[in-house]
Parts: sequence; structure tokens; C-alpha cells
Amino acid sequence: MSATVEQTSLERTGGEIWRSLRKPLLITVVIVVGVMVLLIANGARTTGPFSPDSAKPTGARALATLLEDHGVNVNPTAELSDAVVNGSGRTLLVAPGGAVDRDDWQRIANAGWDHLVLVQPSRAALEVLAPGVTNTNRLSEDSRAPRCDLPAATKAGTATISGTAYSAPADAIGCYGDGIHHSMVRLEVSSRTVDVLGSPRSFDNQGLATDGNAAFALNLIGTNQELVWYVPGFDSYQGPDDTEGDDPVVPVETRYVAWMLAFAIGVLALWRGRRLGPVVAEPLPVIVHAAETTEGRARLYRRSRARDRAADALRESALGKLRRAHGIGRRTDPHAVVATIAARTGRDPVALNYLLYGPPPPDDATLLALSRELDVLTQEVRRP
Repeated sequence: MSATVEQTSLERTGGEIWRSLRKPLLITVVIVVGVMVLLIANGARTTGPFSPDSAKPTGARALATLLEDHGVNVNPTAELSDAVVNGSGRTLLVAPGGAVDRDDWQRIANAGWDHLVLVQPSRAALEVLAPGVTNTNRLSEDSRAPRCDLPAATKAGTATISGTAYSAPADAIGCYGDGIHHSMVRLEVSSRTVDVLGSPRSFDNQGLATDGNAAFALNLIGTNQELVWYVPGFDSYQGPDDTEGDDPVVPVETRYVAWMLAFAIGVLALWRGRRLGPVVAEPLPVIVHAAETTEGRARLYRRSRARDRAADALRESALGKLRRAHGIGRRTDPHAVVATIAARTGRDPVALNYLLYGPPPPDDATLLALSRELDVLTQEVRRP
């Protein structure tokens, strides 16, 4: 019996690699493009508390919409660069939070804004933009009268106020306080108007409709047609050693692309990682005959002292060879098998039946003898 061993190359060609990768690559591109489209379509320029793009209770979309309805062009931004441009004839509203250092506050002061509205500003912001205004204590939430002659407040009437209170310099106007401490302070600094508010609570989505808050906000903030609404982020702080005007090493837009690619790769890994694929049958470089497999199994049985199974394996192997040599079917009755082999070899049918279908050997020596006798019998049928 001869067998031809086919030579199979284990290296994949360029065409095979392309065919296997084109579908995952196409899906990755579709996911990335889809996420980019969704981000562009639904993306907000600002997020967080008192954001003009946020519809949450702590957001300020209601106020931004109210201002736009009264002809104010609201420009939300989270970029410091938008807050340090020339602000002549425009209003800059700075939302609370974020990380803006003293140098950046000074750049905002030098930008020449006509009107600044600082909502719950930091101490550094007060020192640079509203000198003389200092934090004093906190006022509990309550409906308060203006108690000042500021037209924006007197026209609005009472407002529900809470949060930080301030002491104001003599030339400033303090409103909505207890006479000493004020939740809102207006002062003129270097030909610009600066308003300091102690809390965004009165003007956010949850509190705007209360009392006269909406009228007060509209009168106070909507003084100019152009309003830049700056929501500082925590990544705007550049550190003391950064040189002004230097571009970041990694552009901000690159982060979104990187996140989208990471998301797409993760989805692709989950998709491909959970699929094992179909079983591929490949020809092996060697052929193991069934008889050798059976004999090898018999040796294993012998080593484990399973003489009965070892004898069965040896007899099964020998019967396979005898059936092929004499043209005997696999389902032929054992008596017919013995009779056929006895007629061909001239052996005693009784001894032949004992050899091929006898009981299991009681010890290793008998097993070894059985193996030799079966080998002799199979050798006989091979000889002409």
C-alpha cells in the first residue's frame, strides 16, 4: 500500500490575507465613520454644570434659549482661546468650575471685554477681574428683594437667591443680600462692567422659572447682542512652564478619533474573538495506518496493565489485516471468519478460534505470546 503525501504551504499569500481582512476592515471603517457622524450631529460644544448645551437640571439650556429668543447670539465654548480674543462690544459669561490659572484670567482681562459675568468665580478670578470683591459667607436659598438701585435687578423684582455672598468695594453695587453681604455685585473696572454672581442655582434649568429669576438673568446677561458663554474645562490649565501660544503635542481632535478607533477595535475584537470558525481539515505530512494506531493503543493498555483491552486491540488489528487479505467483510460471523482463514492457511480451526476470539490473557507473558502468534498469523497471509 502506498500513499502520496501532499505538500501544503503554511504561508498565506497576499490575496488570502486581503480576503480575510477586507471584511473586518470594512466594518471598522463603517463603525468609525458612523460614530464620527453621530458625534458631529449630536455633539455639544460644552458639557457640565451651567452649560448652555445641557438640558439637565444643573444645565443652562433654558437660559441660553431665553437669551436667543430675545435676540442675543449665544456662542458656547469650552476653549480658552475663545475667551481671550478681543471682546469689545461683547459679553463674556464664565461658568463655574474648570481649571483656569491666574495668567489665563489676566489674558481674559486684557481681552477688552465690554461686559464680564462671573458665576461663582474662584479667588484668583476675583483678584484679577473684580478687585475688591471678596467671599464672605453663604446665603441660604430664599426669595429676596434687590435692595439696590441696579436697573437689571429692580425691573426683575424679587429673585430666589442662594450660594456665596460677597463684600463689595464702596463704588460697587451689591444686590440680593442682607445689606452687608451680597449675592450679586456689579463694579466698573478699566471701562468694563463686571458682574459677580454667587451661584448658578438661580439661573440653571431647575431654578430659572422661579420667582423673577428669568427676568433678572435676561436683564443682567443680555446687555449685548453677542454673548460668549465660556465653560472652563479642567484641561485648559497649561502649567507654569508652558509657553504662551505653543500648540499641544496631541491635538484635541485627535483624542476623539483615538477613542473611536479604540471602540471600533474593541467591538471587532469581541466579534472575532468569540468566533472559532469552521474546522479546517488539512493533510498531515505523515500517514498513520489504522493498524499502527491499534497496536499503539494496545501498548498503552499493556503499560496500564489493562491486558484484556490490549488483547482486544491486538486481535482487532490482526482481524483487520486478515479480512483485507482474504476479502472477508467486517460484519462476517466469527465462525465464518475462522473457517475461511483455516481453509486458506491450513491451521486448526479450534486453535485459530482460540487465538482470534479467545479469553483475555491472565498475565503479561501470555499477552506477549498472543501478540507473537497474531503477528505470525498475519505474516503468513502476506506471503504468497
